[in-house]
Amino acid sequence: MTKTPTTKKILYVENGIGYGGAIICLRHLVRNLDRSKYTPMVVTGRTSPQYQEIANEALWKHIPDRHIDIVGAHRKLDPISWPDKIPGLRVIINQLLARADDLFNFLPFFISLLWTAKRFKADLIHANNEPLCNRAALMVGKTLKTPTICHVRGDQNGSHAMKWAYSLPDHFVPVSHWVSKSIQNKLKIPPTKITVTYDGIALNNLDINTDGKPFRVQFKIPKDSFAVGLVGLLIPWKGQEIFLDAAKQLKEKIPNLKMVIIGGTPDDCLSYAKMLQQRVKDEGLENTVIFTGHISNMPIVYNALDVVVSASTSPEPLGTVVIEAMAMGRPLIGPNHGGAAEMMDHEKTGLLFKPKSAKDLEININRFYDSQQLRESIRNAARTKALATFAVEDHVKHIQQIYDEILK
Repeated sequence: MTKTPTTKKILYVENGIGYGGAIICLRHLVRNLDRSKYTPMVVTGRTSPQYQEIANEALWKHIPDRHIDIVGAHRKLDPISWPDKIPGLRVIINQLLARADDLFNFLPFFISLLWTAKRFKADLIHANNEPLCNRAALMVGKTLKTPTICHVRGDQNGSHAMKWAYSLPDHFVPVSHWVSKSIQNKLKIPPTKITVTYDGIALNNLDINTDGKPFRVQFKIPKDSFAVGLVGLLIPWKGQEIFLDAAKQLKEKIPNLKMVIIGGTPDDCLSYAKMLQQRVKDEGLENTVIFTGHISNMPIVYNALDVVVSASTSPEPLGTVVIEAMAMGRPLIGPNHGGAAEMMDHEKTGLLFKPKSAKDLEININRFYDSQQLRESIRNAARTKALATFAVEDHVKHIQQIYDEILK
């Protein structure tokens, strides 16, 4: 990609747990960036066919950010009780894992990223996720004296290192006002360093007339079935267990019910996915619950579902599912916290349920099943709001204004 003398080079760094909403929104941004002003390069810590597609849209480089699985080690060691019987052993184990993470994961990634940023001659580094997981990108900025901005897409509950990490970026881009208030209240980030910017998607690419029948045929969902879909990566806080709890109660109440779990599984969460599948077998839900894995063509998924569910147990900063489902005009149920509560107007553009409550989720699914009129009214209102709020053109304009302000 040729850089003209007037363009500024933006280095994007994506260190998310897997291919989900954050990287999807980043790809929308990069695709629509004004190439007469900016030259983008995207670095990802993970690689897969979905990540590799970025090379068709911008300069792209994969720098592995995990050479040893520290998360998996914690998952195996944390439940074991015998280390707690020896004073200080648990602390020593955690410190050894932390130092191993620094030595074998963080340090190689930092060095490679530093070399990449220097060769690219980045004018600005844009970290696409939390400061703590993107500390390497932010430290590269400090080392090279390159300005940095950081998207904030999660909550601020964590270690003491989180406060240090939040001292690194020059500017923050929270994806909702809920996130903005959180970083101000918990970490005392001044409002002058914050610009709230809703994620944007290419609404024109979401064809509301897409035929959902091929999806139903592929996954053997009969035409007369009532299909409810939970969309999201298979990671514990996305709420798949609550979804299964609701399925147990609803399968006797809704004829031909299909509860569909849509989303890929990050390598760190393979054991979680196996547990969910085992639950389905043990609880006699094989005829009700369907796992689809990752689906790239989301419009066909949304139009195949009668109801879309977001069930995150921790407050989600915004949620791509909420944006897309609203833009597609689908009956939507979301948890009454975080970005979902900010985006959705209860009983107008969606139904909100009590977070972590399978019973309340069940009640709201039943409400949609019982009332086609409710489904239709929410469909229309949700799409109207989405079109007015989440256009990628507006998102890109606001992000570029931040770039211009920092680089002037």
